[in-house]
Amino acid sequence: MSELKHTPLHGLHRELGAKLVPFAGYEMPVQYPLGVKKEHEHTRSACGLFDVSHMGQLLLRGPSPAEALETLVPADIVGLEPGWQRYALFTSEAGGILDDLMVVNAGDHLYLVVNAACKEQDIAHLRRGLSAGHELEVLDRGLLALQGPKAAEVMARLCPAACEMVFMQHGRFEIDGFSVWISRSGYTGEDGFEISVAADQSEALARRLLAEPEVEAIGLGARDSLRLEAGLCLYGHDIDTETTPVEAGLVWAIGQPRRRGGERAGGFPGADVILHQVAAKDHQRKRVGLLGEGRAPVREGVELFDAEGGRIGIVTSGGFGPSVGRPVAMGYVALSHAEIGMQVFADVRGKRLPMTVSRMPFVAPGYYRG
Repeated sequence: MSELKHTPLHGLHRELGAKLVPFAGYEMPVQYPLGVKKEHEHTRSACGLFDVSHMGQLLLRGPSPAEALETLVPADIVGLEPGWQRYALFTSEAGGILDDLMVVNAGDHLYLVVNAACKEQDIAHLRRGLSAGHELEVLDRGLLALQGPKAAEVMARLCPAACEMVFMQHGRFEIDGFSVWISRSGYTGEDGFEISVAADQSEALARRLLAEPEVEAIGLGARDSLRLEAGLCLYGHDIDTETTPVEAGLVWAIGQPRRRGGERAGGFPGADVILHQVAAKDHQRKRVGLLGEGRAPVREGVELFDAEGGRIGIVTSGGFGPSVGRPVAMGYVALSHAEIGMQVFADVRGKRLPMTVSRMPFVAPGYYRG
């Protein structure tokens, strides 16, 4: 087994008493002494700081980098204005999802953030797929996520200009003399900021943020329950190479110009499969939200059945939602059982627990849109 990597904040995690676990090839904090539930609740009510430095940060340069990237993703990258970011998907020739990522128009180049578990394969995929003359730079930078309804209050003291941005905007700023790249975005459903900083300045910046009274260090455990309540997919669980964007409910990530009849229709891997599903709506399953009853969580891998005992799907993420006050999950069900309000049954250790197909997100989003 290869040795686990460390982020620039590894020493700080140990100092703060984090419980460290293997995750995507890194030793990462799953929780701190506060505990997962309280960390979750603190992020929802105040402000949490997450170390997401294990994510891959890349720069794409060359002639028309947006057009080049569009050969690999179905998103509208050409139409992305400078200083904005957009969610995108790497797709396979079969129409499956290879990874999801964020793309920033940084002017004369693109800044990409990819998932840690897919980082190496994404880099190889980009280098294989990009046309000649394009350069991909792999960055060695820290990435911190400041999330919660009081994130803007904290940021207003450190970098007031960043607070002028709205959800999905991106800019370059300074905090206490550190040069930082900040986007107003995150993975919790709350308002917040993701801050990219030089690796050797990451710990000093994290300490500066943690010194603010509203901020607590938050681990991967609460990050997972927060994103689940927010209805956000986790790659390798809710989306994967066997799932198309249409099945995953991510049609909105396929830009209008890339669809049939659009000015730049198709041209990405799996376009025929994916655009057929968009137009014909003949896919067989769909990702849905699920609300449970009582307190028993319904975990990933649990099978779902209809009232007659027929198997209709599977749970891909699940747990108890501290902010919702009941079990929440997402998974895939047959289209015949995907309507909001329908009842399905989760097989938990031989017991069939009722769940209701629900809209996502399960909590009202706090994104700042101005």
